[in-house]
Amino acid sequence: MQGRAIAMVLTQQTPATIIYPDSDGQPMADNTKQFQWIVTIKENLEILFASQPDVFVAGDLLWYPVEGELIRQAPDVLVVFGRPKGDRGSYKQWEENNIPVQVVFEILSPGNTLKEMAKKQKFYERYGVEEYYIYDPDKNDLNGWLRSQEGELEVIEEINTWVSPRLGIRFHLTPQTLEIYRPDGEKFLTSVELAQQREQERQRAETERQRADNALSQLEEERKRYQDLLQKLQEKGIDPERL
Repeated sequence: MQGRAIAMVLTQQTPATIIYPDSDGQPMADNTKQFQWIVTIKENLEILFASQPDVFVAGDLLWYPVEGELIRQAPDVLVVFGRPKGDRGSYKQWEENNIPVQVVFEILSPGNTLKEMAKKQKFYERYGVEEYYIYDPDKNDLNGWLRSQEGELEVIEEINTWVSPRLGIRFHLTPQTLEIYRPDGEKFLTSVELAQQREQERQRAETERQRADNALSQLEEERKRYQDLLQKLQEKGIDPERL
């Protein structure tokens, strides 16, 4: 009996190991348009904060805010200031100096429901998100929320030309699409557009190099003609300095 009692006490004092899955079994995106927007925002934010080692950016990563509980969300894009870059299977907040996710982006697809998005907003409000943005590419509709001093996520009334306090990026809604601009005025580009931009810059650099080479060739030809002229004058016994 005494051994059984000790075993029961040890069982009560030793909590079962909790496994925090790195996947929720849900797809990252429901269609190509949603996927493209997720990748574009995530990659451009990576580029924007590439020189800052303490800004972590991720896409479709599970966030567990409370140790010992399996409550979680997988924002389409998340940004955390104050945490190092690096690979993670999930963002376990208690292992990250208890720093919550501060900025979240969700890209809507036809499969999203109002109930689902309301539950997400409640989660983000409860666990410390400071800025929350939802973009519907099919309707070209952008909405945003900002944490108030009272701790609630309050709607951003004028989202067009809005500048994110945390990220410094500016949102601009055209009649066709959403444009996002970095603090330096550069526009967020897709991977294809970035590749095209690099190719254009390479071609410009090559054109400038060819112009420089041509200019040097012309100078060399002028120098050679000048030397030939001097030689001919000297052969005729003419001193060029007296001309």
